[in-house]
Amino acid sequence: MVNALVNLDENTNRVLNIVKAQYGLKDKSEAISFVISRYIEEQDEPELKPEFIEKIRKAEKGKFIHVKDFAKYYGVE
Repeated sequence: MVNALVNLDENTNRVLNIVKAQYGLKDKSEAISFVISRYIEEQDEPELKPEFIEKIRKAEKGKFIHVKDFAKYYGVE
């Protein structure tokens, strides 16, 4: 674990205290870790753009060729 000395402005300090109280955390260190983990979760699952979703839906309705052996069908070996 890494130890860090952090300077917080008054507003950030209040927010960390609120997070700490709402989620029953022991100290501000846990509150900072909590806030960062929530940020990471949000960034790992970005929302898809509506244009991309529409493009995928159109592709799903398209024509498909069902092939048992791709390499044999297309002469790739």
